[in-house]
Amino acid sequence: MKVFEQLERRRRWNEEEALILEQVRRVADTVIAPNAEHYDRTGEFPWKNIEALNALGLNGLFVPEAYGGAPMSYRLYLAVVKILAEACASTGIIYATNFHGMKPLIDLGTAEQKARLLPRIASGGLGALAITEPNAGSDAAGMQTRFTPDGDEIIVDGGKTFITNGDVADLILLFGKWSEIEDPRRAISVLILEKGTPGLEVVRLEDKMGHRASSTATLSFRACRVPRANLIGQPGEGLRILLSSLNKSRPSIAAHALGIAHAAFKDMVGYMNERRQSGQRIIDFQGNQFSLADMATDLAMAEVWLDYVAGLLEDGETDFGLEASMAKMRASDLAMRIATEAVQMHGGYGYCRDYRVERLMRDAKITQIWEGTNQIHRQLIGRSFAAR
Repeated sequence: MKVFEQLERRRRWNEEEALILEQVRRVADTVIAPNAEHYDRTGEFPWKNIEALNALGLNGLFVPEAYGGAPMSYRLYLAVVKILAEACASTGIIYATNFHGMKPLIDLGTAEQKARLLPRIASGGLGALAITEPNAGSDAAGMQTRFTPDGDEIIVDGGKTFITNGDVADLILLFGKWSEIEDPRRAISVLILEKGTPGLEVVRLEDKMGHRASSTATLSFRACRVPRANLIGQPGEGLRILLSSLNKSRPSIAAHALGIAHAAFKDMVGYMNERRQSGQRIIDFQGNQFSLADMATDLAMAEVWLDYVAGLLEDGETDFGLEASMAKMRASDLAMRIATEAVQMHGGYGYCRDYRVERLMRDAKITQIWEGTNQIHRQLIGRSFAAR
């Protein structure tokens, strides 16, 4: 794995960053990875893993110091997501979803909102991002959840589906349509819904192919009364906030997918060096070496591109939606490809739960679907080249 070790050295983490990554790797190796198979098999929410992350104060990596955090670089946050996802994809996405849901509050919330809400996240609370509805996935303008102003409150009616952390979240970043705005795109607005709000109901939890320990909820909102003080921005600004949020969460999904890809690649290489057929190790067959060469090269290129996208954000760039789409699309396609090849290289054993690659293949698939299907990302990237 020399090429990846060299790539990591070139990142030149400072002393504090290196210490954080060392602590995260230790917890990933001693707590999270050993529990991953159990949580996948039972479908239990991995509370022990979350407690271990909270003991390190990892939510503080993206929460401002004024609200209880100890913020570090976006690049470091992505590295943490990758380490966690490599150990347990479910735990990785639970942690990443805290960032996805709360980043708009951090970036666009008022001082009062941040002072009131963010300390919960900094101290280990869970966040969620609620966009998708049964008839509104990639087309956010199709959402039907309704926000009706009523004095100092907003009445929320509707429902969301496929919401990661939806049943356990302390704070939910919720998108809906402002009742007084007719245009379906201009009506999109966003607010923070707090745990325990009367009328908020968990309708069901999905029984999924992969990420089985990460809860995915369908939520119902029945005349939920939310303080108008929880509205992020102004009515009708939700679509702009949504697109800005996705530009920052999609590289996070790319890091998560690369964590799965690295796990599958390491397991595959290890097995190919041990397993023998026809008097040779599997890795000694030239055709298999060619496959490894392609996968290793693509994995390295995806890593470098993700570093580039992280650098754009840290340099203050605001227009990097296409670059974020490229990162998410390529990393997730690669995760699925490497996980599938890992199962293939394990032969019949790869199809059995005795080997981790079976789980990794199931975990990899959703990365091509959430945060915008890869078909949508290809459309976004492709049409950017059309002459105006």
